[in-house]
Amino acid sequence: MNTPVKMAIFSMACAIFAINPSWANPAGDKELRGLQALADIQSAITSLAERVTPMVVNITPIREITSSKGFKRRGSYTQGSGSGVIIREDGIIVTNNHVVGEDTTEAEVRLSDKSRAIARIIGRDKETDIAVLKIEADKPLPAATFGDSMALKVGQWVLAVGNPMGLDRTVTFGVISGIGRERLNLSKYENFIQTDAAINPGNSGGPLFNLRGEVIGINTAIIHMAQGIGFSIPADMVSRVVDQLVSRGRVVRGWLGVGIQGLTKELAQQFGIKEGLGVLINEVYEGDPAHGAGIKPGDIILTVDGLPVDSPNQLSRLVARVGPGKKATIQLLRDGNEMMYEVPMAERPEKPTLASLPSQKTEIKLGLDVQALTAALAEEFELKETVGVLVSKVERGGLAHSEGIQEGDFITEVNRQATRNVAQFSEAVEKVKPGQTVLLRIIRKARAFFIVLKTAQ
Repeated sequence: MNTPVKMAIFSMACAIFAINPSWANPAGDKELRGLQALADIQSAITSLAERVTPMVVNITPIREITSSKGFKRRGSYTQGSGSGVIIREDGIIVTNNHVVGEDTTEAEVRLSDKSRAIARIIGRDKETDIAVLKIEADKPLPAATFGDSMALKVGQWVLAVGNPMGLDRTVTFGVISGIGRERLNLSKYENFIQTDAAINPGNSGGPLFNLRGEVIGINTAIIHMAQGIGFSIPADMVSRVVDQLVSRGRVVRGWLGVGIQGLTKELAQQFGIKEGLGVLINEVYEGDPAHGAGIKPGDIILTVDGLPVDSPNQLSRLVARVGPGKKATIQLLRDGNEMMYEVPMAERPEKPTLASLPSQKTEIKLGLDVQALTAALAEEFELKETVGVLVSKVERGGLAHSEGIQEGDFITEVNRQATRNVAQFSEAVEKVKPGQTVLLRIIRKARAFFIVLKTAQ
């Protein structure tokens, strides 16, 4: 048991003494009462472990081998590759997608009674790293239930169960160290629970239990070269994904149809809003829900269905959870005015096609050259726009270069004013006084975003 957990238990025992002063006298009774309190805590944890470990399984993906004569057979196993948890008595199992692998259709499952079964992979979701398996059972299996991960608080005690390094049903105990962790580049929709309960290779796909024995997360990752930092996918996300994978074999998510970016300090100042509050819309796709509702580039989304939005990742999660055809209430800020929109969601499409832009020649201020976009260039690079301004050259070490502007960027606005040609761009830039900022709206490889340039005094 790690040091933070020992300290937590010791602190709890001290708190019990304070609540029950009669335990403190005489001195001998105090020691006995303290030992009894610790024994009670220990008993509760061991009882929990005994109850939940039969729900945890070992999962090994099966490699299919095709012989030279075209016959297919199951290949050798790689023992101890991951964990999973049974969530239905009829044999439905949840694990990580990376545990079963991308090209497999079956996996070997080893249960707590040492029996083995071949499981079918009935659905997988790469975006959240969740996979669902099914084994055929001749009797009801011990199954776990999902708890409310939305109500979790830092400091709550948790139990992680898995098969690290092939060691079946290893139990570790700890606390929730953090919630809402994102920007880890582990999956598209990140909202991880952080825990100090030891998670090691082989724990992936295993459950994180609360003290009631409910699954509040699926363990998915650790930070290498660090101790006591593990991450779990929250149960509310897992349960929604599992329901769709079981019922339809795939996950359908809502789609608003906007390009978004976070609000830096400079962008927040430009749009007159507090840094970190809301998400900036940098593009609205024609024909998609946001476009039909009247949402515009430069709008700042504050809430979705009453839930506050403070990062692009969070907005993506909130929109995705709204089923296609259902309406979401979007609260946004436009030119300092709050507005509300009821937007019926579409189904999230596949990845958009990306386009690249050329570099040409011309010269103006800010350490960049621009050129007018012609209809021929727009057609060649599959741009919806037929007129506008292309960045043809970026001066190394200049202002534009320092803020990440690249050759081929397509500039659509300067300080919220449309720039349909080089003359309009030059006119807008000439209005900027030394020491002021320039807000550019840029399209790069079919994605739009805002950049702030700070001019010298």
